[in-house]
Amino acid sequence: LWSNRSAAPDPEAGHSVTDQISELFQQYHASLVRMLYRRTGDQDRAEDLAQEVFARALAAPPDNPRPWLFAVALNLVRDDGRRAVRQGRRLQLMKAESPSSSPPPDQDLEKGEQLGYVRAALALLNERDREVLLLKAEGFDYDEISATTGLAKGAIGTTLARARRRLVEAYREQEKDKHVAS
Repeated sequence: LWSNRSAAPDPEAGHSVTDQISELFQQYHASLVRMLYRRTGDQDRAEDLAQEVFARALAAPPDNPRPWLFAVALNLVRDDGRRAVRQGRRLQLMKAESPSSSPPPDQDLEKGEQLGYVRAALALLNERDREVLLLKAEGFDYDEISATTGLAKGAIGTTLARARRRLVEAYREQEKDKHVAS
C-alpha cells in the first residue's frame, strides 16, 4: 500500500485502511492545513480542503503519502481558485486570526499589514514559485518537493533561490507602494 514505510503505516502490521488514514491524518493534517491556509488565506477553506484530501486518500490510498497528500491539496487549491474566478468571487486574502491574548492595537495592525504584504507578494509569484516556497516552509526536502510538483530534483535548489528572490522583491515593492501611498 505505502512504499515509504518510515512515513506511512505498515499494512502488514494488521492496520486497516481506516487506521492507516487515521495515522496519516495525525502525521500530516496540521502541516497540510497550514500550507492550505497560506495559499487560501481562509482557515475554514483550508480545513475543508484538507478534509477533501484525506477523503481522497481513503478512497485511493497513496503509495508515497506525504508528496501525494500535498500534491492533491495544491491541485484542489488550484481548482478552487479557478472555480472562484469563474463564479466571479474573489478568494479571501486575509481573515482575522483569533489571537490567544490581544496584543496592543498598533501591533495587531502592523502584523496584519505585514501579513497582507506577504500574501500580496506571494500572489504576485507564479504558481510554481509559490508552491515550492510553501512546500519548503512545510519542511519538505528536495525529493519530496520534486515528487509533489513534478520538477526535476536538480532544479529545486535553483527554483527555490529564484522564488525567494522574487518573493523578497515583491514584498519590498508592496512596502514601497505603501510608503508612496501614505
